[in-house]
Amino acid sequence: MAKKGKEAKRREKKQRTGKKHMSVKIHEYYEISGSEVKRKRKTCPRCGPGAWLAEHKGRLYCGKCGYTEFEKKEAVAPATEEQPATETPKEEKKQSPEVEGAQEGAE
Repeated sequence: MAKKGKEAKRREKKQRTGKKHMSVKIHEYYEISGSEVKRKRKTCPRCGPGAWLAEHKGRLYCGKCGYTEFEKKEAVAPATEEQPATETPKEEKKQSPEVEGAQEGAE
C-alpha cells in the first residue's frame, strides 16, 4: 500500500524514433524485358517460389523458415610470396677492411 499524501509518479510517453513501416515494393523484385519476366532476388530452396531471400550484409536469409546462406570469404594471398615491384632489396652494409681484419683476428 502506498502512504497517504504521496501521489504515484507516472512516466512521460516516449518519443518515437526511426521510420514507420514501409510497405513492400514487390515490383522491384522483377525485371521485365520484352515479353519475359525475370526474378531479381533468389527464392528460398525450402519454401519454394514465392518466398524471397532477404539480402543482408554477407548473407541471404528467409524470414519464413529461417534458411540462411552465408557468402564465402575470398582467400587472401600471403604477402611474403610476392613483393611489390617498386621496392628494391636493401643492400647489406659493407664494413671497412680495417674492421673486417680486426674481426678475423679475434676469431
